Amino acid sequence: MSTQSYIKWLGHAAFEVMLSGKKILIDPWISNPLSPVTLNEITNVDYILVTHDHFDHLGEAVDIAKKTNATVVGVFELVNYLSEQGVKNTIGMNVGGSVKLTSEIEVYVTPALHSSSRGVPVGFIIKAPEATIYHAGDTGLFSEMDLLGRLFKIDVAMLPIGSLFTMDPRQAAYALTMLRPRAVIPMHYNTFPDIKQDPQVFKELAESMLPDVKVFILKPGETLQLPIK
Repeated sequence: MSTQSYIKWLGHAAFEVMLSGKKILIDPWISNPLSPVTLNEITNVDYILVTHDHFDHLGEAVDIAKKTNATVVGVFELVNYLSEQGVKNTIGMNVGGSVKLTSEIEVYVTPALHSSSRGVPVGFIIKAPEATIYHAGDTGLFSEMDLLGRLFKIDVAMLPIGSLFTMDPRQAAYALTMLRPRAVIPMHYNTFPDIKQDPQVFKELAESMLPDVKVFILKPGETLQLPIK
């Protein structure tokens, strides 16, 4: 690929992903307290994936989509709401569905155990030549993660570890035994005092439960180059 592929953590559950020359934002709450960038620095976005409509995940999706003309992908009811807010390009989906964003990038919608006001909360699996990525969204532990691990050869999983609203480090580590990814990035922690966690605890638990997994604890603004080695 002429363009370097990567996953960059923007704090909380927000990620910037470059795959096959396309820039994808996931849960773009750019104004989160840990964010290494400002909204003005977000440019040239091709796709925005939103797992659910809570403020810390929907974030500034509307503003970014209007500014960049990016296509927003999410649950049907949520993207209908975004269309009403003036977002021009949307793809409405639901759990179990898939869509080809380009000839090389395909997105699958997965379940998530959480809550939302519009539609249902979800996660995403993004398949591209460089990597297959799983962003779990906000979720508790659920047994169907085993099916995701069997259906998709996941290279990198992004899993919440903050507890209170999502899995805690122990549950997220156990999720790895079902998902069986090559690597994992913890997310959705330390943004607020209520979800304060030590990611090293997650790393130790993860490596004890799935010894072959690579745990990448990113600082906000740090990137993981793809494909992983």
